[in-house]
Amino acid sequence: MDKFTLVVSIVAATLRMATPLIFTGLGGVFSENAGVVNIGLEGMMITGAFFAVLGSFLTGSPLVGILFAAAAGGIIAALHAFLSINLRADQVISGTAINLFATAFASFMIFKVFNTGGQTNIVHSLSYNIPKFIQNIPILGTLLGGLNWFVYFALVLVFVTDFVLYKTPFGLRIRAVGEHPSAADTLGINVYKIRYTCVILSGMLAGIGGASLSIGISNLFREGMTAGRGYIALAALIFGNWKPKGTMWACLLFAFGSALQINAQMMSFQLPDEIYAMFPYVLTMLALAGFVGKTTAPAADGIPYIKGKR
Repeated sequence: MDKFTLVVSIVAATLRMATPLIFTGLGGVFSENAGVVNIGLEGMMITGAFFAVLGSFLTGSPLVGILFAAAAGGIIAALHAFLSINLRADQVISGTAINLFATAFASFMIFKVFNTGGQTNIVHSLSYNIPKFIQNIPILGTLLGGLNWFVYFALVLVFVTDFVLYKTPFGLRIRAVGEHPSAADTLGINVYKIRYTCVILSGMLAGIGGASLSIGISNLFREGMTAGRGYIALAALIFGNWKPKGTMWACLLFAFGSALQINAQMMSFQLPDEIYAMFPYVLTMLALAGFVGKTTAPAADGIPYIKGKR
């Protein structure tokens, strides 16, 4: 493989690997801009990844699988919202508990539904075909042939999210609730409703992020499939300063490490596979260590709101 083809292959792999992170990171953008910390993104990804496979398995349609994933992620996010908003539980502990629950629940469901241990049966994944004449175009055909529909959806969603947050009244309400909920309440904004909406939406997006792994990149669900991507998406959210476009660029950076691992054997210089496998996590730690102090979270992020209390 020549160097130019290798670069195109790495770019395509970077976009594919960034896609689950982008969906999940955008979910975190909604939740945290509304003032609710969502450590449970990892668990919501796991839930979405499993239910995407389950939906495809039961109906034979990967599109139904995506709906299953979004619904399952939204339901588990609603639990986090109830604990965080109504019961005013510690949001970090609530999210951590959801991560632990989702991991165990997915393992249990694999055994109960598929009668296997560790992974599900192979199901229909979301098909992706580009026209033959595009495939034959040098470079562009190779690049587009290495993507899938989830990639396009994720990239479009970045700009949709940015527009919603910064160009619409709904986005203004979200940011008002995340910055100064008591002032927003005084202006007639229902703080609880906005926070519930955003947390549930974050779960739905994380669920779709999980689906992009199980029926987008792969065609099954296996234990450990997310491999901490929910936490990486959370780091990307912080690195991206709680903004959609910044989160996207951070996700691409972290995904680049995974892309290097995939294409490692095609490179002229060789390192042990374990070194390449470490790249995404090392990049995450370096980003947090070097930039977390230079970013600014929404003022009320992680602070429970009590109506009538100033």
